[in-house]
Order: sequence, then structure tokens, then C-alpha cells
Amino acid sequence: MTRTLHLNAFLMGVGHHEAAWRHPRTDPRRVTDVRHFQELARIAERGTLDSLFLADGLSVGPNPRHNIQAVFEPLTLLASLAAVTEHIGLIATVSTTYNEPFHTARKFASLDHLSGGRVGWNIVTSAQEREAVNFNRDSHPAHADRYRRAAEFVDVAIKLWDSWEDDALVFDTTAGVFADTDRVHEVAHRGPEFQVRGPLNIPRGPQGRPLLVQAGSSPDGIAFAARYAEAVFTAQQTLADGQSFYAELRRQVTAAGRDPELVKVLPGIAPVLGGTEAEARALAAELEELIVPDYALAQLSGMLGIDLTGLPLDGPLPELPAAGTVQAHQSRYQLVTELARREQLTIRQLIGRLGGGRGHRVVAGTPEQVADQIELWFNHGAADGFNIMPPHLPGGLADFVDHVVPVLRSRGLFRTEYTGRTLREHYGLPRPASAYAASALVPA
Repeated sequence: MTRTLHLNAFLMGVGHHEAAWRHPRTDPRRVTDVRHFQELARIAERGTLDSLFLADGLSVGPNPRHNIQAVFEPLTLLASLAAVTEHIGLIATVSTTYNEPFHTARKFASLDHLSGGRVGWNIVTSAQEREAVNFNRDSHPAHADRYRRAAEFVDVAIKLWDSWEDDALVFDTTAGVFADTDRVHEVAHRGPEFQVRGPLNIPRGPQGRPLLVQAGSSPDGIAFAARYAEAVFTAQQTLADGQSFYAELRRQVTAAGRDPELVKVLPGIAPVLGGTEAEARALAAELEELIVPDYALAQLSGMLGIDLTGLPLDGPLPELPAAGTVQAHQSRYQLVTELARREQLTIRQLIGRLGGGRGHRVVAGTPEQVADQIELWFNHGAADGFNIMPPHLPGGLADFVDHVVPVLRSRGLFRTEYTGRTLREHYGLPRPASAYAASALVPA
């Protein structure tokens, strides 16, 4: 069976490069204009991409003086994007640390109905300490505690999505029967974190359940993905690292009793495109020149969980604790520290490298060169597809759709048209039966 490449458009403001808002190819005023995001959604759908993705955070960043901090609530924005598209999948981030299962399940089920079955949930546990103080807490829960809560949170959400069986709605106007109540179930969940009776107050969506996406690559994150995820967004800098992550995830998925072919791995890639490699590298250099060091240093401090203020930019990172001892985003912490050590980067060089993708791989080159890297990772056990992170928007996404996608199609790696209707169909994943359905209750 021929594998199909999967492509997701990661939409962020006016571009993923932290200095994109200062570049003449963008207009930073568009970050609060819904028409900007609708244009991006249409561009991505024009390229027959599987899905688009909206990240989220629940606090203002450390230094709004020097970068865009305006972020729409993603589920609200997805509703507007669903209205102007027909095929592309719509994935939003929602934190399990600072939300509740019932209203999260309800919102995603509502959007699945509204979009005709195109919704996915990027499950995160929140990595930023400053989010806690916005939710009646003095401090962020420990890393392991956040993942324990996340597991129970997702278990409850799945029970709620399944609480209406597919044939629960009767619509018998003559007899006056709207729903078969034998097929509508209380979930009666009582656990350490949540008590939820159910059922959900919206029937089962077109996909049964939204596509479940996960984005953590720490040991806890991989174990969580092995249990729940159907697509995994990850950050890897080298082919060898990508292959190692891919193999370990598939091993743990198998150990969890799941089919690894039904879990799609999509590393992030930030393509800086030009008609020639020199043009692409010149654009990358222009963007790097626009980085504000104070902002970049604050971002790096946040990634590492250590205040780097006052350290010489042309010196190395200070001695840092082991990855497992920090409460920050552990996989990103390890990636950044290994990158700095492997290439012996100064702090200035490191913030320049991170400016384009916050640890995701930046590839500057022609459309053919970018396609070469995508094909290499896809064919050598490091990826099932890619999370595309254009450095500037909308132009960077349009360049990828108009120039890289045709190369991938010509090589037989990517679709020329949509063949499915739902997000699950785009990713080649089955529609799960309700846990309460008779077929699901019969032993295999």
C-alpha cells in the first residue's frame, strides 16, 4: 500500500519568524483581522493540505513591547474558517490544565457538526508558568501532574463524545420520539481530577470524535501520545533525531496495543523559499537582522526556564540543569540545549537559529530543495508528513502551496485533489465507534 504524505499548515499571526511583523512582506495590523486568517485558510485549501492548525497560549508573553501578542481564541476563529472552506481540516489547541472536559468536549463536538466533520484537538498541558496566575493559582502544576490530569481529561472527553450512539436520534414526529434514550448514556465519571455525570448535550459528531493531536516529545509526552494521539506534532533538528523519535513513538504505540500505522508523525518545518538558494538565504538573513535581542533573549529564557538577562550575547549558554529536572517544556528544553552544544553556538547565534521556528527545523532554499528535505524524511523513517510553518504570512504559505506542493505532486508524494470529506479521511484514519455501541461491547 502506497503511503500518502500529510501536510498541515500551522498558522501564526503574520508568520512564524519572530521578526516577521517587521518585514515589508507582512502587515502586522492584520493579526486581529479575521479576513487575514480566512485568506490563509483558502490558500491552504487551494493546496489540498490535510489541515490547518491554530496554536494557543493563556497568557501574554514575557515582552509584548517587541512582538505581536494578539491571539484569537482558536475555537472561535475556527468557526469563522469553517464557514469559508469546504474540505480542509481545522485543528485547535486547548489546554487540559486550564479547562474542563465537559465544555471542551461540547465545543469540539459543536465545531465538528458545523464543519461537516473537519475538526481536530491539539492536546497540550501548558508549559508556561505565567498561565497559572490567570487561573486562580499561584504556581504551575508539576510536569508529571499535568500529564496525569491530561490523561483523565481526555478519557472523560471521549466518554462524553461517545455518550450519544450514532443512531440515538429517531426524529419520529408521528410518535413524538426525538431520541432513543436507551442509546443516550450517562458517563458517571468519578476520578482524582474530575466528576462528570453526562451525557454531553450535543449528539455525536460526523467524525464520531475529533481527531486527537498531541505536541509534546518529552518521555511523558511520548507515553501520552502512544496512548491517545492520532497525529503528533514534533520538533526535530536532524534526520537522525527524527528517525529516533519516530521509531520510539511507534514502539510505544505498539506496546500500548494500538496500530502504529494509525498514528501520523508530522515534524515542524519552516521553509524560507526563494527562486534560487541565494535568494532564500538572503531572505532568511533579512529576517534575522530584524530580531530584537531583548525579545529573543526573553523567549530563550522562557524555553529554558532560566533568566538569561545580563549574560553576554557573544558568550555561551551558562551551565544548565538536566532536562528532567526542569518544569518548562522539557522536549524543547532538550532540543535547544543539544543544538547549542552540538554546534557550539553563542547566545546570539542561538537566538538567531531559533528565531525562524522556535526549535523547529528551518530550511532555506528553492522549492525543489525544500521538497527534497520533505521527501528525504518521509522516505527514511522520520515523518509521515510535515507541519508547515511559513516564516511570513500570507506570502510564505502561498509560496509553499504554489511552488513546493506542485513538486511534491510531480513526485507522486501528495494528492492533487481531496478524496475524502472529513479530517479523519484526509489522514487515512477510521471513524471510531461509540464505546456504548453494541458492536463495541461484543468481545473480539
